[in-house]
This record gives sequence, structure tokens and C-alpha cells, in this order.
Amino acid sequence: MDKEKSIKKMTEVMAKFVGYTGKMLPDDVTAKLLELSERETQPLAKEIYKTMFENQRLAKELNRPSCQDTGVIQFFVRCGANFPLIGELEELLREAVLQATREAPLRHNSVETFDEYNTGKNVGKGTPSVFW
Repeated sequence: MDKEKSIKKMTEVMAKFVGYTGKMLPDDVTAKLLELSERETQPLAKEIYKTMFENQRLAKELNRPSCQDTGVIQFFVRCGANFPLIGELEELLREAVLQATREAPLRHNSVETFDEYNTGKNVGKGTPSVFW
């Protein structure tokens, strides 16, 4: 596969991944929430857990972002120096976020701090953040 096709394919895969994670919690997080909810004794806290699980059910059923999708997207990247797309990775991830925002869709969470406006695209100055 040539480089352009590789970039396009990786962008599509990452866009689908970003869209999915905006709708679904990881299994370990869901398991921990279930464990904690079962130990809870306070009525208000029990109701909050109930609401959280209902939100996750609806996000999956309706294919919409869950209520946990309220932060700015961050990528923690670990790859070898010989990874063939290392030079394109940051732009590729930015494109994947733009694509996921349109297609998933995702909530628009990137706010330009000093200009005080939401970009409506989940990208902006320094977002998404990529940590190597």
C-alpha cells in the first residue's frame, strides 16, 4: 500500500475509534462502576449510578455520544522510530477527529481559550493534544 493510501486508511480507522470511544466506556471502567454501584448505600449516589448506566445504554442503543463525552480529545502515542507514518501522525489524528466529529457525531468540546469561542470541530490551537 502506498503512503497516501496508508494515511487515508489509518485516518479512517482512528476516526472510527474516536467515534466509538465517544459512545462507549471501556469494559474495565464499566466493570468498576458496576462494582462501586453495588457497594453504594446512599440513595442519591445509587440514583446517580442508575442514571449513568441508563446513559450508557441509550448511547449504545441510539448510537449517540454518551454523557461522559465532555472533554477535549487527547492522544497518548507510543510508536517506534521506524513507524512508517510517524511524520504524518499528528495531522492524521487531527483529521481523524474532524471526521469523527462529523460522522459519529461527537460533541464540540474544543474552545479557543483567549478568543472564547467553541470551534465546533473538536480541533483548535493545541487540540487534539498529542503526547509522545
